[in-house]
Amino acid sequence: MTDQLTTAATDGLHVSEEFGPLLARLDAIGPLIRQEAESAEAAGRLTPAVVQALEDSGVFRIGIPRSLGGYELTPSQAIQSVEKISHEDASTGWIVHSVYVCSGTTAAYVGKEAAQKLYGDGRVTLVAGQGTRPGTAVRVDGGYRLTGSWSFASGMHHADYLHSAAVVEQTGRPVLLIHPKEQATLLDNWDVMGLRATGSIDYRVDDAFVPDEYAYDITTTEPVNGGALYRVGVWNIASIALTGWALGVGRRALDELGGVARRKSGAPAATVDTAEFHADYARAEIALRSARAWALEVWAGIEATIDSGAPLSTEEETLARLALNNATRTGQSVCATAYKWAGTAALRDGDLQRFFRDMHAGAQHVTSGPVVLQNAGRHLAGLAPADARWVFGDLSAPN
Repeated sequence: MTDQLTTAATDGLHVSEEFGPLLARLDAIGPLIRQEAESAEAAGRLTPAVVQALEDSGVFRIGIPRSLGGYELTPSQAIQSVEKISHEDASTGWIVHSVYVCSGTTAAYVGKEAAQKLYGDGRVTLVAGQGTRPGTAVRVDGGYRLTGSWSFASGMHHADYLHSAAVVEQTGRPVLLIHPKEQATLLDNWDVMGLRATGSIDYRVDDAFVPDEYAYDITTTEPVNGGALYRVGVWNIASIALTGWALGVGRRALDELGGVARRKSGAPAATVDTAEFHADYARAEIALRSARAWALEVWAGIEATIDSGAPLSTEEETLARLALNNATRTGQSVCATAYKWAGTAALRDGDLQRFFRDMHAGAQHVTSGPVVLQNAGRHLAGLAPADARWVFGDLSAPN
């Protein structure tokens, strides 16, 4: 750990040796996460026991730079880590993905003094918040005055700081501002179909001061702290985490269906003993394994580019967005197949019903929305401008 805290990251992509031990620790806390899932859903937040287990496992370090004591996992490693947690419980995986993204990007892009305050000496400050639907940041001496309201702040109940998107009033520049949770008014309004245990409530901020050290351009690909990984930018780091989430949830739904099938098989007129069910199950397995393999292939290619020091091409960013979209829609389709063939077993409270609801809630995320898919198709068909670049979900030529 001492070497990780004191050795600066190299220009190339770091392949973390913490990956294998982390997966083993996540396996060890899997039974606890499953055991607490229903209680977490009822409470609208993860239970204290699960939060403590996650912190002890080190999973919140996966996106933190090595120079600040984190693991700085590669994209492929991060996908598999989030996938494993999400297989145990979709809401727990969603919290891990969100806090990993918010905390990791905060550590990478804020000023060095701010990063030391939040993450120095091995600390891991948990950050939640919202990077879309921006508020207003008024430039003042030494920083900004932040005002606005934001929705879907996943991980809010377990975080100490928030990252809030805003547009600078004087310049129109989009920024992310990192500020203590105490500066926000929390709205207890999380009444939803799925992902109930995430407690992704809304919040508002009224004229709070945020120092310059705690602000950064939301589109930056130039890390202040950490290595080559962070040159992919905020959107792509979110895509990595969400890809792992969708794959883990889809796999758990199919595993649950297999369990239902084995229990029902041999009963009179059991639908799971039909050739139609067997074929549907096989198709779901093909689709899920294919989505996973292609996502890891896409990110392996991007990792090679990161390691070389070159910027990502529009093609690579397009494929990363498509890999996430494909993982999400495949996971959603697999969950629908599981719900269909489980019959009345899927109607009652339990793991299969909860995963079905959670998958459909997570699939509404803007990163897998129709506009992103349409822009990707426009590029691949050769209909976008030759110099078009991705800025979050928008593909357009530079001004």
